[in-house]
Amino acid sequence: MYRDSLPALRLMGDGATIWPDGPQLARRSRFEYRPRQPTSPADFAGTPTPRRRILNMPDRSMKGVYPILSAPINARGQLVVEDLERQVEWMIDKGVHGVGIAIATEIYKFTEQERDLILTTVVRVNNGRIKVVMNTGGEGTDAAIFLSKRAEELGADALMIRPTSFIPVPTSENVEYFVKIAESVSLPIFLQDQGTAQVPPAMAVQCAKRHENLCYIKVETPPTLPRMGETQKLAEGTGLVLFGGAGGAFAVEEFRRGSAGTMPGSTLPDMFVRVWDYYQAGDEDAAEAEMQRHGPLIQLLAQGQGLVGWIYKYIMVRRGVFSPGSDFARHPARKPDAQQYREIDRILEELDLVGQ
Repeated sequence: MYRDSLPALRLMGDGATIWPDGPQLARRSRFEYRPRQPTSPADFAGTPTPRRRILNMPDRSMKGVYPILSAPINARGQLVVEDLERQVEWMIDKGVHGVGIAIATEIYKFTEQERDLILTTVVRVNNGRIKVVMNTGGEGTDAAIFLSKRAEELGADALMIRPTSFIPVPTSENVEYFVKIAESVSLPIFLQDQGTAQVPPAMAVQCAKRHENLCYIKVETPPTLPRMGETQKLAEGTGLVLFGGAGGAFAVEEFRRGSAGTMPGSTLPDMFVRVWDYYQAGDEDAAEAEMQRHGPLIQLLAQGQGLVGWIYKYIMVRRGVFSPGSDFARHPARKPDAQQYREIDRILEELDLVGQ
């Protein structure tokens, strides 16, 4: 469906797929794309809003567990496409309601061509079974519009966007940033409230009132619990839907404060689905017991994005999702030491997660 819109690839004799003048992407089977016409942010800036946005209100039905996918990378910096495909199937098999391609995917470290391949691979394998959320933020409005339109073109169901943060701007400028992006697409948008790029509750409500596509927020600025509660209170009557993030560490507490779902990392989709199911069934004690049982691993994952990129992928190898050697983070990213890997192994064995 999307092959006409992806860059040309050529296949090396060893089966590795090589981008022209770009990073390599590992794949063992033949997968050929025809070239698309070059585009730039200027091509999308100021173009008319798609007609279906006018006819249909945005989808506000998303809820549940939406893990952020990890990007399998080998020692040569190649994206291992077969492992990405396997991860999507594994997530669906574990019962998740959607997946995200975002900061924990290291999406900011990939070229435009690689971003396209990651998204199209996920969309193709998923085949409409669950929702796919794509991070399309940028430090400039035109760049973010370009990435957002591209994600819509390639089949994303929703977008997730942080406010600009490289150079501080007034709140009013970031509100306009979100509104202009929302006007350019027909997809619902998750405002991403993160510690280094915050969307305060009042700003989130202002955005939701300005445009119907700005109808979700992922609350991650610590402390997340009062943030979630305040946002829920201010958002009453606006249609703004709240999700939690930050690794899902406070998922149950966030559900109590109005969160409709959680966006944890890639490693524990089955556990978070059980937590969600218990909570929806009214058994908060069982939901909390699941969280407490996995507490050591959740704590281990609550580290900086540089270190945790390695940890997520190592766990995915140990759980049998990624092939051995697909657990590299894109540079720069600090690698765990041998002792930490031994600690991870011990926790995984205690939780009976090896090969699962």
